[in-house]
Amino acid sequence: MRNALATWCRRLPILLALVAVAGCVSLPQRVEGAFVERTLRLDGVDRRYQVFVPSSAAAGRHPPVVVFLHGSGERGDDGLKPTLVGVGPYLRAHRDDFPAIVVFPQAPAGTEWSGNLPLVEATLDAALREFRGDPRRVSVTGLSMGGYGVWDVALRTPGRFAALAPVCGGVLQPRAERDTLFVAAVAGEADPYAAIARRLHGVPTWIFHGARDDVVPPGDDRKLVAAFRAAGARDARYTEFADANHNSWDPAYAQTPGFWDWLLAQSR
Repeated sequence: MRNALATWCRRLPILLALVAVAGCVSLPQRVEGAFVERTLRLDGVDRRYQVFVPSSAAAGRHPPVVVFLHGSGERGDDGLKPTLVGVGPYLRAHRDDFPAIVVFPQAPAGTEWSGNLPLVEATLDAALREFRGDPRRVSVTGLSMGGYGVWDVALRTPGRFAALAPVCGGVLQPRAERDTLFVAAVAGEADPYAAIARRLHGVPTWIFHGARDDVVPPGDDRKLVAAFRAAGARDARYTEFADANHNSWDPAYAQTPGFWDWLLAQSR
């Protein structure tokens, strides 16, 4: 009996160590304040995308969610380029205290966001489930091509989003050589600006543009904000940066006082 007890005592530290190792293997490492890559299969094709996962200290248990729609230069299938322009650099500078999940879908090369709406919805739904985002506090922002995409995404499911923030986007084709870039949801409307405002006037909206933009001129956004106000929108804001050309995303995301507080405070 004494020998058996002695053997058991000698083996106990080893058994405890094995249990500890097994526990470490079975529990996934929690990622906080960082980008993670994910893949989903849509129409038989694997689509890579990124999600910024905030720290639990900054975001709490059920954080708000932001969908970011990139511009033309970030199209592809690498899953990474959408994080390099616009919101991504801002997150890297504020990774410890940014309080929201941010989803970065990626449009394939040669396509527009109007043709990728199921992809946007699928990546958003997956991020909401995995990272326990608050479905009542989902907003969408985007720049250039992504600014156009904000309208198409919101018009597809107008009751889903708590706020919209298009940057240097538009409504109609901006120039002859880009004949596929327009808000497809209102392409047949006699007054597409009024049509957007009529359907989305209840969603808080903040539009940004550069006054000197010669890639997507600011005229469409000026007409849009006028249409929103004519439609009785309760919160339609417009900021035009006097010295900015097409890059109005850096001043919008990194230099506009109160923008992120405003966006993340909205709830359906």
